[in-house]
Amino acid sequence: MADAIAAQIHRDTKAMARAKIPSSTLKVDSQIFFTHNHCSLVLLGILTIFEPSFNKTSKTMEKIKGYTYGQVVQSPVSLAELDLLKKTVLFSSDDEKHLQLAGEVLKDQTNEVLDLWYGFVGSNEHLVHYFGKGGKPDMEYLSAVRLRFGQWIMDLCNKPYDQDWLNYQHEIALRHHSTKKNKTDNANAVPIIHYRYLVAFIFPITATTKGFLSKKGHDTETVEKMYAAWFKAVTLTVILWTYRYINENEF
Repeated sequence: MADAIAAQIHRDTKAMARAKIPSSTLKVDSQIFFTHNHCSLVLLGILTIFEPSFNKTSKTMEKIKGYTYGQVVQSPVSLAELDLLKKTVLFSSDDEKHLQLAGEVLKDQTNEVLDLWYGFVGSNEHLVHYFGKGGKPDMEYLSAVRLRFGQWIMDLCNKPYDQDWLNYQHEIALRHHSTKKNKTDNANAVPIIHYRYLVAFIFPITATTKGFLSKKGHDTETVEKMYAAWFKAVTLTVILWTYRYINENEF
């Protein structure tokens, strides 16, 4: 089922790229295209924007605007509470090993993964809505988020889930919530990403990744273990991202 959904998203994305762009299309930076058709904002050409190299060097991190890993406030969630969450989603040392392997598999496919995810978001007006205001997307915001999203993939796979990692998940939570949304990039966009879409996005981010995990010749069992580890890690992350949305003492 997951493979079928991922394939459908991939087909939808390719269809957008083949779509005829009307004369009313807005062209920005020679590579990003948007069109308004029957009140539906369709993202086109996003598949070819930005080819950043996401690696773990401090030099690369410094080039990513708004990427402040290790420089943010402490999470209100404790490491003990994180350990209990890990137990709840059955996240084990074996998952850590296979998640690191997934990082190796994905590191030179990051842009292709982002192409697919951005194509999915862009093909759904209710999702691209959060990257702009009044039907007009903030292009700089979209590009800045893409760079950090790519780094997030690598961090999810490679970083130890220690205090720094936990703190940064809380920072990302604040940037989705009205507390800090738009402030990092001075974006002209709606003031919050609603809770329901954080949770709903777990599935497409998980399902669409499996195909990429199978591209480096690993046997089926290893791919399934990488996929399960990725699913658990994404679930953990999104749970932490929802903290600011939950009433006090109810998280």
